[in-house]
Formats: sequence, C-alpha cells, structure tokens
Amino acid sequence: MRGTLRFVALRPRSLLAAVSLVVLSLPAGPVHAATTGAVETYIVTYKDGASSSNAATLIQAAGGQLVYNYPQIGVAIARSNRSDFGANVRADASVDGASTTTSFSSRLDNGQLDANATNAGAPTGPAPGDTLSSLQWDMKQIHAFEAQSISSGSRSVLAGDIDTGVDFTHPDLAQNIDFANSVSCIGGSPNTAPSAWKDDNGHGTHTAGTIAAARNGLGIVGVAPNVRLAAIKAGTADGFFFPESVVCAFMWAGTHHFNVTNNSYFADPWYFNCKNDPVQRAIWKAESRAIKFAMQQGVSVVAAEGNFSDDLAHPTQDVISPDTGPGVPRTVHNDCVVIPVEIPGVIGVTADGSLQMKSFYSNYGVGVTQVTAPGGDSILQPTADPGHGRVLSTWPSYIFCRREIVDPNVPTATYCWAQGTSMASPHVTGVVALIESVGMTNPGRVQARVNNTADAMQCPNAAVVALYAPFPSASNGAPQQCTGGAGYSSWFGHGQVNALSAVS
Repeated sequence: MRGTLRFVALRPRSLLAAVSLVVLSLPAGPVHAATTGAVETYIVTYKDGASSSNAATLIQAAGGQLVYNYPQIGVAIARSNRSDFGANVRADASVDGASTTTSFSSRLDNGQLDANATNAGAPTGPAPGDTLSSLQWDMKQIHAFEAQSISSGSRSVLAGDIDTGVDFTHPDLAQNIDFANSVSCIGGSPNTAPSAWKDDNGHGTHTAGTIAAARNGLGIVGVAPNVRLAAIKAGTADGFFFPESVVCAFMWAGTHHFNVTNNSYFADPWYFNCKNDPVQRAIWKAESRAIKFAMQQGVSVVAAEGNFSDDLAHPTQDVISPDTGPGVPRTVHNDCVVIPVEIPGVIGVTADGSLQMKSFYSNYGVGVTQVTAPGGDSILQPTADPGHGRVLSTWPSYIFCRREIVDPNVPTATYCWAQGTSMASPHVTGVVALIESVGMTNPGRVQARVNNTADAMQCPNAAVVALYAPFPSASNGAPQQCTGGAGYSSWFGHGQVNALSAVS
C-alpha cells in the first residue's frame, strides 16, 4: 500500500541536530539517582486549573532547563539530559504529565508528492487569471476566480500557514508575506528572524501559494490573493513537526490574532494518539490545549485528514506508527485520535480530484469530515495537462521538485504539481479567509458558513466505489466505504467547498 501511494520516506534528523545542546543547571534540590546522556526535549502539562508559573523553578530542581512557558494553557517546554527528569517533574502535585518529545513528531501530510515524475515544461493556452492559471483546474472547480469578483480578500485578514515555512522571496508570494507575524517555532520557542522561518522543505511554500498567491499577472492565483499571509514554521527540513513546535505554533496564532491557520500534517509517530496511553497523554493534552486556545482567541483551524485511505471514525489498527520507523502494528480504538483534524472545532478536509470523486488516497470519516476540496488524483482522475490531475502551486526555486514548471516570463518563479489532502486543506483555508474578509469572524459561524455553502455531494454508486478496491485502508486493509445521505457523507462531509457561494 505504501508503494502504491508513493509515500515520501522522511527521516528525522538526529537529536543533536534537532535541538541545540545547552549546559543544563545541576538540580537545585535532591533528585532520584540518574544517569546523564543526550539532551531530550519534554512537554510538561500541568493539571487542569493549576498554574505553571513555577515552571522554571520546578524544571531546574528536577534537573532540567526551561525552554518556554505557556501559562495560558498550563504547558511548559523543557530540556534535560537526566534519565530521571520526567519522574522528578511528575512527582510535583500540580503536574499532570511529562513526556519526552524526541520521538513524538508530527509528519507532513505530503504522501502524494511524486517520487519519479519529470519536469513538465511551459504551459499552453489562454490563462483566465495569471500566466499559469489555465492549469488551475482546482480553482475553477471551487469557483475561486468567480468569488474574487466579489472579494479577493482583505488586507485586515491574516492567514497563517503552519508548515515548513515559506519562500518569502518567491515572486508570487512576496507581496503578501506578513514579516511581522511570521515566525519559526522549531524547538518550542518563537524566533521571528526571516532566516529561521524560510522554507527548507518546499511543502510550506506549496500550501501557501494555494491560500494566497497574488493576482499579479505572474504564475498562479491563490484562493484569497489579497490577504496577508504569515508563515509559522513548525516543520523541519525532514518534514517532522515536533510537539513543542506545534504547541508554539498555535499559541503564536492565538496571541497574534490570526484569522485562520492551515494545517497539512498529522501528529506522529503515533498516527493515532491515544488519550489513555500514559506516554502519549502529555503530548495529546498539550497539543489539544494549544489548538483550543487558538480557537478561543478567534482563530479558525483547518486541517487535512491524511493520505492512508482510512476511515478515521472507525480505527482498529495502526501499522504506521512510529513512523520514525519501522511501524509496529497496534490495536487502536475511538479513544485514539489524529491531531489536529480530530480536535473538536477543527474543519476537517478530505481530498477530491478533477472529476469531483474522492481522491483514491484520502482519509475520511463521519464526524471528522466537514468538507472536501481539490487535492488531486493522478490515478482515478487524471487531467490532460502535464500535472495529470495534481494541484499546481508555488515552490522554492532552490529546492528540487520532480514535477516542476517555471513561469516562462519570470525564470525565478518556480511551481510544482503535487497531490494529497495537504493540497486540499489550503483551498478551504483560503475560502475561510474570504469569508472573514466579508465580515464574518467567529470561528463557529465561519465553519457553519463553509458547511452550508458547500456543493452537496452524495456517496457514489456501487460501480464507482468498486474503483477504490485497489486502495484499501493502509492501517487495517479494510475496503473504502462511503456512508451517509444527501446532505452529509463520510467521504465529502457537507460537500465540496464553494468559494463563490461562501462570499455571495
């Protein structure tokens, strides 16, 4: 199944590369006998209602160093090279849990980035928008260009892309980048230096272009080409998002008054994060608290569902985790969730293709899926253009893309075709930005607007469902099944997002 889906094998950097070595203070008080070794990063969660104001003192006394404290949600990030650090911290009555995050990363939802495609060459034919817009079947499918006749987005709206950063020099993005609100969260503490949040993977620049590439006569046009776009770099060059970075990202979005964030990744290496697992609990709680905090501050959160053909509403087995490799089969139940898409209030997005069928790889699930959006499908729904059904968006010129195209008028403007629910989610993020631009800002009302204006899509007939037989669940081998009625289904939620209806 992994070979069929062509998942990119992303390898984490070594711990010494992932975290800066620091000289840790010796414990201020007596601690348990311990050994010392490599520096580990920890998530420390305080009990509900407990204050984390003593985090620096507590962590130092336990044999560690405070990296950052988020008192709004009772979460602290720490580092220690002591084997007993976690036990020492958990001994405090105010602490709920403390877990090392070295193996607890979030992985990019970019399983459909191709491994053996070739460069495409220059486009042909008239462009309805910018130079390459004739290739943007995805934007036409959700009526994005028509919506822009009503609103192209307001400069007062700030859309955040929690991803691998962004190429802020890209000619199709530069005019919309909000430097003041962009940040790197790598390591768990914010760093606003542009060099820190520049994209070193490519994924973040691709999702950013779908949200807000400028309408400037160059390349492509994003869904909301006039909103401000802030990069929140939470993913490394290897494509891993450690929990301390995810917590930092949502806290940054909440405290800096973002309108919406796009999230094209899932919490890992435990693909399904089990709330009752003692090791995973601190990670799950810290991330869910941060996401809820952002939403309470008015941030709409949009998330991709994943590329494993899984029914997220009925998980039974996880063979992917830990994806730091190799995965070991384990039984999971409904107390195990995919983060961020299964946090209540998050807008979950599945992917469809150019024929408005569910993409062969897309996860789905009743209660998880809100809407669907174009993510591409090169197998069941290929197009006649060089992308063969994939989604075209911006790409850093300094990073290789196997399906690359360059604007013929501006050689430094590079674009790439890719497919995945990663590509679907930013379409919805752009629509949310348009909705916010016309005056609706409450996350609950915004989500209702997205749902109520989507183009309804029913479950397909048995003949169409049979086309998905070669693509069973990667987790448990179950065949893909669509459930639901005319108004809502597990594959499409309330339907395909419609930008024009959303702003009309």
